[in-house]
Formats: sequence, structure tokens, C-alpha cells
Amino acid sequence: DSQNFSKPNLSTMASLATASASETNPGVVIDTQHDDLVHDSKLNYYGTTLATASSDRSIKIFELGATYAHTGTLTSHTGPVWEVSWAHPKFGSLLASASFDGQCVVHRESPARNWQVVYKHSNESPTSCNGCDFSPHELGLRLAHCYADGSVCVSTHGGADDRWSTSSFGDAPLGTNAVRFAPFGGGGRCRLATAGCDGKVRVWEETGEGSWVCDQSCLRPVGSSHSDWVRDVAWRPGPRGCDTLASGGEDGKVLVWRKPEGSDAWETEVLGEFGGPVWRVSWSVTGTILAVSQGDDAVSLWKESDAGGWERVKEVEKGADTDVAS
Repeated sequence: DSQNFSKPNLSTMASLATASASETNPGVVIDTQHDDLVHDSKLNYYGTTLATASSDRSIKIFELGATYAHTGTLTSHTGPVWEVSWAHPKFGSLLASASFDGQCVVHRESPARNWQVVYKHSNESPTSCNGCDFSPHELGLRLAHCYADGSVCVSTHGGADDRWSTSSFGDAPLGTNAVRFAPFGGGGRCRLATAGCDGKVRVWEETGEGSWVCDQSCLRPVGSSHSDWVRDVAWRPGPRGCDTLASGGEDGKVLVWRKPEGSDAWETEVLGEFGGPVWRVSWSVTGTILAVSQGDDAVSLWKESDAGGWERVKEVEKGADTDVAS
């Protein structure tokens, strides 16, 4: 399966400014000491702990302050680790990981600096687990994970009995590269966005226990579409009333998707064409800045102008500080 080793070729230095689209904090460069490529880096809810995922089959944990300290190495996977995701702290210190070995693993820190595996899920077919994402805490402790065979699974923690149950559905026939929960918008709605190898972004809504329905309008957006694999997708945090997504693809495009409340159609605009694969898109916490990570290690920060359209406000260089007003 050629897609499994086509994950981003990031360096073994993790930049916090680029990982989280930070608006106010200066960039901090961490020498992770991974033995191979770093594919993902995520800050926890408070921005005090960083997890990095690497092709060396490990996850490394760093505590951040005036400087940084390496506090743990997780070795629960037998293949490259593509992505990590932190749960909301109300559930404790939980970190999920997705790997080429086909497993999605949940690790718990208890006591401090002592990590244990508390849940593992392997898909029915032996295929890469390409991505994972914890839900907003209002929906409970839920974890979405996607696979190279195009399936998406949603695992839900049962609470008092400390068990997990899993439902699944078929997403993209050629494989799914990323899955993201929508921000909680009230009404208890649970929605997901996925990035497919067929060039499609799909939005799914849970209609019952274990039942998911695709919003067909996202398959025929008003505006541009991707012409190759969609590598990543991200929901924009912010005011309710208009769903907004960003997607990045192998075709070098970043698209911004909008569906106003009450509308029957998704509308897209091209934020930019980057001349090479776009691996990651990530919104700042307030949804005002979008970070775009390319396959050549270039990272740029974008802001929507008052007159409409998007402006590049920063080009992040490896090792450089970042200071962008919100």
C-alpha cells in the first residue's frame, strides 16, 4: 500500500509555533532526539506538554516552561506513528496515537510521568491507522480514528464500567488520511470531517447510536475542489452560525469551506496554491490564524482580511520566533 509511507517528511526538530498556530507565544525549538522523521507534534489543552510522533515507532513527551524537559518515551507501536491527539483534561492525561501498524492506542499518565496503555483498537483489515482525534469534552470521552482502507471508527468510553465500544462506517473508497470532530455547537450534535484519498472532504453526522450519515452537499461544493488526495482537514473554532473548514491536499491547494446555517450547500474558496503537497492545516484557538504546513518543511500563517480574502502574515522558518497578533 503506497499511501502508508507518504506521510509528511518533517524534520526531527519540533516547532511549537507551527504545531499549534500560536498567536502570542514566541516559537520554541525542541531537539526531540527522534531517530527518524517526525510526523506530528501536539500541545495539550494547557500548552504545557508536547507530544511528538515519529517514524522511529516512538512518541516522546516534553514538559514546557522557560525551557523544556524530555519526560517520557512511549513505545507501544511496532510501526511509524503518524499522529497523536490529547483528550480534554477533565478525563485525565490521555493521549491517543495512530500508527502504520494498524493500531489506535490510548495512553494514560498515572502517576505523573508514568504512561500506561489503557485501550487499543485494530481494524478488521490489516491496514494503516492514518489519523486520530478526541471529541469535544461536551460529547464525552470519544475517539475517532481513520484507516487506509477508507474506514472510520468512533470509540466511546463507557464511563463507570471503564470499557470502550466502537462503531464504524465506510468513508473514502481509496483510503482516509485524516478525521476531525467538529467543535461543539449545542444541541448535542456529533459531526466529523474526513480527508479522503479520492480528493473529497466529507462531513458526517451521527444520527443514532453507531449510525452516521454523510452530508452529500460537501461532495459537490460551490467553488473549487481538490484534484488529488486530501491530506488534512480542520474545523475552524469560533462563532456559531457558519460552519467553516480548511483542507490541504496533494494538489498543493488549501481550500476554505463554508456552510452558513440554513444553507443547503458548502461553498469553497482557494486560500492559496503552494506548488507542492500541503500536509497539515491547523487553526489557532480563536480561529483567526490558519497555519499551513507544506511537504518541503515550509510553514506559513494566514489571516482573513476585513475586506475578504486571505493574507499571508508570517512565513515560519525553522528555529525562528513567531509573534503574530490575533
